[in-house]
Amino acid sequence: MEGTPDLYPSRVNGQETLSPRLDPVVYGSVQPEVPHSLSSHELDTFERQGFLVMDNYMPEMVAPLKREITRLRDDMAGYEELYTEPDSDELRTIFKPFAYSDLIDRFSRDPRILNKVRQILGSDAYLMQSRVNIKPAFKGKSFPWHSDFETWHVEDGMPRMRAVTVWLMLTDNTEHNGPLYVIPGSHHHYASCEGNTGEKNYQQSLKKQMLGVPKPETMEALLEDNGIASVTGQAGTLVFHDCNLMHGSPDNIANDPRSILMFVYNSVENKPVTPFSGLSPRPHYLSNPDQRPLQAVESLWPLAS
Repeated sequence: MEGTPDLYPSRVNGQETLSPRLDPVVYGSVQPEVPHSLSSHELDTFERQGFLVMDNYMPEMVAPLKREITRLRDDMAGYEELYTEPDSDELRTIFKPFAYSDLIDRFSRDPRILNKVRQILGSDAYLMQSRVNIKPAFKGKSFPWHSDFETWHVEDGMPRMRAVTVWLMLTDNTEHNGPLYVIPGSHHHYASCEGNTGEKNYQQSLKKQMLGVPKPETMEALLEDNGIASVTGQAGTLVFHDCNLMHGSPDNIANDPRSILMFVYNSVENKPVTPFSGLSPRPHYLSNPDQRPLQAVESLWPLAS
């Protein structure tokens, strides 16, 4: 929508600032009548920390999803949705896998996930983005500190903080194979970053992000009261994290890969407008133009067999 106010300006001047979040973290409430909904304790944890880890929650999905992703790696060779590591030809990311896999499409609408998403967002949701992140053994490179919302706001036009990322560990995520690091509570502040966004910045940033990365001074302020937590767990662990949570990850220095399947759910009441960068919208695999509300799928059988 033209003329939408920019409540979270970033990359617009020579200064970097931290400001209070203007939006709620949890838009809904406890819903004991809804199957697979979050408890009051879980909602409180998510609101306070900005993330929620559900250990070994969906282990039965790991094997069929890994088989499906192996198929996608072969079938999608040469597609623009595939990105490699910044210094090698090792596959780094598969974007929009749900468009090429009935299993992944249906899994994104599993009520064990979708009912919790609707509860957090207080509305129906659509799948704004999806990806498989693959950190190959020894060669998987780091992701610097960043807030996803800062990029989605500036480059995709997401107006408010009303989105949640959900991801499933497809391998064990350990302290050694490049796990996700988060700053608990950082989602309550917005880091407006320096820099100017160039045309097709995503072609660079998806390999090695430079813009939207806060300076050390900003990170020191966020870390002073919150510290760093590593998100580790067994394959099958499900993680929810707020769109504005500051996070990053180190290189994979281990001999085992770290792979996750990620879904970004945006509220249907928070659809993107013209990007606040003033540039053209990013490609369909980064901001999905299909914004119809997702409908839950009760069974993945026989696709998951």
